[in-house]
Amino acid sequence: MSTRQIIVIGGGPAGLMAAGQAAQFGAKVTLLEKMGTPGRKLFISGKGRCNLTNVAPINEFIEHFGPNGRFLRQAFHRYFSEDLIAFFHVLGVPTVTERGGRVFPASGLSSDVVEALVDWATQSGVKIWTQSPVENLLIEAGRVVGVKTKHTQLDTDVDAVIIATGGASYPGTGSTGDGYTFARQAGHTIIPVRPALVPLVIAGEAGKGLQGLSLRNVAVTVWTDGKKTDRAFGEMLFTHFGVSGPIILTLSRGIVDSLHVGKKVELSIDLKPALDERKLDERLLRDFKEFSNKQYKTILAGLLPKTLIPVCINLTGIPADKVGHQISAVERKRLRAWLKDFRLGVESHRPFKQAIVTAGGVDTREVNPKTMQSRIVEGLYFAGEVLDVDADTGGYNLQAAFSTGWLAGRSTANQ
Repeated sequence: MSTRQIIVIGGGPAGLMAAGQAAQFGAKVTLLEKMGTPGRKLFISGKGRCNLTNVAPINEFIEHFGPNGRFLRQAFHRYFSEDLIAFFHVLGVPTVTERGGRVFPASGLSSDVVEALVDWATQSGVKIWTQSPVENLLIEAGRVVGVKTKHTQLDTDVDAVIIATGGASYPGTGSTGDGYTFARQAGHTIIPVRPALVPLVIAGEAGKGLQGLSLRNVAVTVWTDGKKTDRAFGEMLFTHFGVSGPIILTLSRGIVDSLHVGKKVELSIDLKPALDERKLDERLLRDFKEFSNKQYKTILAGLLPKTLIPVCINLTGIPADKVGHQISAVERKRLRAWLKDFRLGVESHRPFKQAIVTAGGVDTREVNPKTMQSRIVEGLYFAGEVLDVDADTGGYNLQAAFSTGWLAGRSTANQ
């Protein structure tokens, strides 16, 4: 039996895992990476800390991907978070589990992950060609037979090609959507790609002057054309253009789709989610009574971060120098309503270069979930973000890349 010849396009987490797994099973593997070094996007993931995976159980894990998550069930059942953690432990990269079940390298350095992966793939026998952008696939009689790069053509006894080029987010790392072009060339449907897990641009003046303000333990509700469509609790951050932070990034997945079809989107921030209307009113009554001779702006210092006070004064319309005992029931009601519903209109979202992942991609209905092989072209496989699967923040997306890469690599070697 001759040695199987495998080409992997893309040196990110999915590509490195796929290449290494195929090589471990005896295949001759060439990995083609367009950039000068592999793992560029992985290097900057998790703000340089690399959130590898999450310890959530598989059913809960899949829910974070939305309806398309079911496509990943086969891959996750074959290779999941505990397997990935053990894999990196063997490679000398111990991990730690933090709040929300997020798993990071114990060193806190994504460079340790990248170096371990590249070393493992190389030692497994993978030949890594850097600065080798692929121009197109070579397909004959419904089967992929090789690829053409900028410098050469690889088509000698090629048994399989794995497309693991990533999405279109952070294009500076090499993720420029090349895989979609290759997939279209092979006859695949591409679900329209758009930024996911991306900061939002706020309309109007309400958020002006709040740059750098971080709000913890707040609840944000999304209103789309006047209807509640989503909600998240946690931390958010104001920037010079609008808002970001964990819950904003999570909510952005649905917001981007709404904006692209012209819907009106607003964010409602509940600054006091632990207090219902009655308890919050009791708190305000107590504060105004206790500080009856202090000015409104001074009393607000016990309720809000400093930079949010001028915004509150402006939007509630209560004079900053009005003393506590002069504030009427109507004004108190206005303040209470604002604290529970600080509204921000969403104008747009930031571009792909600021998106953590890409939504859309290769239609999963055209890919076999048991092997990651194309249902259209024999010998063509997909792994990672190039597929139409994306999840919330928290390690879910990287696990999907590793799991689909693992499955694609083993499937190509064991045909």
